Amino acid sequence: MDMSITILEAFQSAGIEQEKAKAVAESINQAIDNRYSIHSRTLATQGDIEKVRADVEKLATKIAETETRLLKWLVGVGVAIVITLYSILNPILTALAKGM
Repeated sequence: MDMSITILEAFQSAGIEQEKAKAVAESINQAIDNRYSIHSRTLATQGDIEKVRADVEKLATKIAETETRLLKWLVGVGVAIVITLYSILNPILTALAKGM
């Protein structure tokens, strides 16, 4: 049975005039509709949650890829520093060793 009819019948059985009972039943229905409207805008659905999960998975993948690229660059820079230091220090240390 429709809730409006149930409310209307309850008011009528309590002796409230039909027009007043209809007005109150309609007011209650509008309040419920407003509440549902508010909830539908503020509460997440299962679909919303799945979209967020998919976005988080994409971000996690991008972060992992970025970490890998960063690690490659760090290793490359480290090797470049070692080679540069060797090329600078080798002649100096060789000259010092010969002079001793």
